Amino acid sequence: MLFLGKAEDGGPFLIIFFACLGIGFRGFERLKGFTYTMMIFSGVCAAMYYPATFVSYGDYEFSNLITPLIQIIMFGMGTSMSIKDFVGVAKMPKGVFIGLLCQFTIMPLLGFTIATLSPFTSEIAAGIILIGCTPSGLASNVMSFLAKANLALSITITAIATLLAPFTTPLLMKFLAGEFIAIDVLDMMWSIIKMVIIPIGGGLLFNRFLSGKAKWLDDAMPLVSMIGIGVIITIITAAGRDSLLEIGLLLIFLVLIHNLCGYNFGYWISRGLGLSERDARTVALEVGMQNGGLASGLAKEMGKIATVGLAPAVFGPLMNITGSILASYWHRKPPKD
Repeated sequence: MLFLGKAEDGGPFLIIFFACLGIGFRGFERLKGFTYTMMIFSGVCAAMYYPATFVSYGDYEFSNLITPLIQIIMFGMGTSMSIKDFVGVAKMPKGVFIGLLCQFTIMPLLGFTIATLSPFTSEIAAGIILIGCTPSGLASNVMSFLAKANLALSITITAIATLLAPFTTPLLMKFLAGEFIAIDVLDMMWSIIKMVIIPIGGGLLFNRFLSGKAKWLDDAMPLVSMIGIGVIITIITAAGRDSLLEIGLLLIFLVLIHNLCGYNFGYWISRGLGLSERDARTVALEVGMQNGGLASGLAKEMGKIATVGLAPAVFGPLMNITGSILASYWHRKPPKD
């Protein structure tokens, strides 16, 4: 279709191609970790070729689904956590402190630098900073397990960083992104509390009193979370299609640089501060893999899903690809210390 000058007619073929590729990857041990990403690509292609389908139905705008989907995902995160995840602070204080320090300095500052140097409009540039100011998500825990890193440390950093997010993310955004867009700190705090803290609290209570008693829900939550993130990315892509057509390749490149620098700075700074290689791997993944879903939800709450929400929508699939490659590489190289 491209060679024939009919790229606009190639949508169905690209959508089916990525979907079939994802299904095919399930048959290969080394590739099945990319199945989810291929399905995301299929959804993104559908959103780029048929944006109106994913923007609204009648008078109902699908962007209204983003906040409740984030809440469901965060509830699922809560069901997989327990009070024991926070005990790690006492057991590994140095690793937790360095991990959180890197989490709340490296990616925000990298995001600010990239946004400042980029030619993007202020709102799209602010989205790059936003993805840097969010905490890590559950994907980093999965990658830490695959990379033979310190899974307990990963879970502890993710849990604490997420609970600190109502304070850290708004304050970092006000300080770093205030010159790009107006930031209402209190409003953003409340948005994070209702999207993250309350659902995670509900999930913790569920895990404490009902875990194992509703096995179907325990089994369903990971799948629901994955589908929810896919739907969010598709909706944001459709809303920002026109902007992506103009700046898509450059945005992908800059977001990739942001992600890869997060891994590198996270690893080497941790090593320089005296962490073992195993713990440094953990911090690298915690720093490089951000909670794109939360960033997307905040962009929606700000009413800027088609601009501020673009960088988080691009960051999500990219970090899953790079994180899987890095985890696979480290999996074949056991930590030396």
